[in-house]
Amino acid sequence: MKHHTSTIASTCFYHLPRLRQLRDKVSQETMKQLVTSLVLSRLDYCNVLVGPPSSTIAPLQRVQNAAARLILRLDCLSRIISALREFHWLSVKYRIQFKLTVCMHQVITQWCPSYVADLVSDPQRRSLRSASTCAAVTRRTRTELGRRAFAVCFPDVWNSLPPFLRTRTSHPAFRRSLKTRFYNLAFLS
Repeated sequence: MKHHTSTIASTCFYHLPRLRQLRDKVSQETMKQLVTSLVLSRLDYCNVLVGPPSSTIAPLQRVQNAAARLILRLDCLSRIISALREFHWLSVKYRIQFKLTVCMHQVITQWCPSYVADLVSDPQRRSLRSASTCAAVTRRTRTELGRRAFAVCFPDVWNSLPPFLRTRTSHPAFRRSLKTRFYNLAFLS
């Protein structure tokens, strides 16, 4: 995945200087839309596959920081936390967790394809007492690579949520509450 993330980062860093040329000709809101469509959409593509190692997430985070600096016309020494907070952008680490959790919510509410649900569901789960808490069955692995597998990573992220969030059935309400939770973890803790 390091090759994949470095390719995405280099592609994004190719687009950022071209967008910088437009910075004086368009409004800040238009620049934000351009950056979102040309750069941030690439960051979200297959970033669930990246997994937890910070060495693979760091290039993607640098791209996001550079994009925020471009929109706000900040120099490279400025603190980026306030810019991310202003745009309500989650850091790449939390964006990955957000996507994993939304996908797991679709598995729980049965709004996903069966082949995805088969990766993380357990047919004997319905008879357990813990089934009423909407906790997912975690699987054990011996390797770091095994911990990043869908069948292991999805339930781990899902079980880290508070119970009131896991029991939400409405998908839009769940997404709003989840983004608020990750926003608070990223910027207010």
